[in-house]
Amino acid sequence: MVRALAFLLVQLAGAPIVSETVETGDRERIDLARFECRDISRSTVLQRVCYDHAQRDLVVATGGFYARYCGVAAETVDRLLGAPSMGKFFNRHIRRDAAGSRYDCSA
Repeated sequence: MVRALAFLLVQLAGAPIVSETVETGDRERIDLARFECRDISRSTVLQRVCYDHAQRDLVVATGGFYARYCGVAAETVDRLLGAPSMGKFFNRHIRRDAAGSRYDCSA
């Protein structure tokens, strides 16, 4: 048993580190290596929230699909994560229908 566990640990230590990549609804592939991601269990709208502080990029999973929002202030993300209803906050302040092109990444 100990020998098998030691073998497994050696194998894991030698395995290459592979970062996670997701695809948005726009077919944009995003490497999440630079993002801080949180799986969300207390929202029926949001499943995952990933944020890159340096670039101010927000990637969210809603309905099983990922979307990217650019230029989102850290304070907005903090308010999202601390909101009593994350879904309502997201839908009112961040989602493209509500924010228009405010967080558009094409610029």
